[in-house]
Amino acid sequence: MTVCILGNNLTALTLAKVLVNYGIDVDVIFNKKNYKISPSRTIGISKNNIDFFNSNIINIEKLIWKVKRIEIFSESLKKQKLINFNSNNDQLFSIIKNYRLYNLLYKDLIKNRFFRSKFSNEKNLSFLNKYDLIINCEKTNFITKRYFSKKITKEYNSNAYTTIIAHDQIINDTASQIFTNKGPLAFLPISNRKTSIVYSVHNSKNQKEENIEQLIRDKNFKYKIRYIEKINSFKLSSLNLRSYYHNNILAFGDLLHKVHPLAGQGFNMTIRDIKILFEIIKTRLDVGLSIDKSVNLEFQKKLRHKNFIFSNGIDLIHEFFNIERKMKSSFLSKSVRLIGNYPVINKLFTKIADRGILF
Repeated sequence: MTVCILGNNLTALTLAKVLVNYGIDVDVIFNKKNYKISPSRTIGISKNNIDFFNSNIINIEKLIWKVKRIEIFSESLKKQKLINFNSNNDQLFSIIKNYRLYNLLYKDLIKNRFFRSKFSNEKNLSFLNKYDLIINCEKTNFITKRYFSKKITKEYNSNAYTTIIAHDQIINDTASQIFTNKGPLAFLPISNRKTSIVYSVHNSKNQKEENIEQLIRDKNFKYKIRYIEKINSFKLSSLNLRSYYHNNILAFGDLLHKVHPLAGQGFNMTIRDIKILFEIIKTRLDVGLSIDKSVNLEFQKKLRHKNFIFSNGIDLIHEFFNIERKMKSSFLSKSVRLIGNYPVINKLFTKIADRGILF
């Protein structure tokens, strides 16, 4: 049996790797020959997902930068700390550059006898008929447009700006999130001398184009910045797909769910999806059952409600601080600071960020 994966992005290669590791033949078919990843893009991966990655996909210990603490601030309280998340281990989560993870996966896969990849220009899709299970990870192909267009979407009227700052050396094991009057700004350590930036800036009809580099320098209160690398941007939106599959074709990755980057949970949700899909496939193969469209139904039953609740929880956090930004008040931030002081609540939030919805 061969599983077909459509797409050659990071999600597609991660999924392909976990399947070939189990001895499943995988054909990766893509319509973008030169898949490009911005050098300034990074992803945060929770401790639980790092453990899964190392055990079931590929060891990434040499590529990650471990973060022991997360500190949340609000500009409305003059950058006073709202919440502090700590780890009893050596890491709360880790940061890794997208392109480094992509290259590691690709170089490993092309040497694996269970893996094949080829380019398709979509003129003739009849070859898909030979597969019992097709997993679609591409947002722009013909199948996505035809079968996966029904979704719940939200436009944030914001742009996310990503870059990397170089700074004087420090012990850089604490990530910071500042809810500024322009939008949430995240400082994500990737070494003792460099830190990744994700700044979600709300658009305004009355304002001129923002000087993002200057805003980063103005909002920063921790690093002695030496220089700022090229800044990239993209529009922010969220989505939840209404139906996860069509017959034997399963939508996956950003096709299923897309969330605001303020919580750093986008790729973590995808890894949790991979865990569940792999468990379903493995269980069936272990008892001699075939892999067909019934896999998709079981996957949707197990995950759609959890992903919907989790993604809406992230949206609620965004709207919570967005209301405060519009009101120009610190009342909500003071409430968060009060709640965050309770160890039980703090521990619960940390566990959900690490493992996702717990039921």
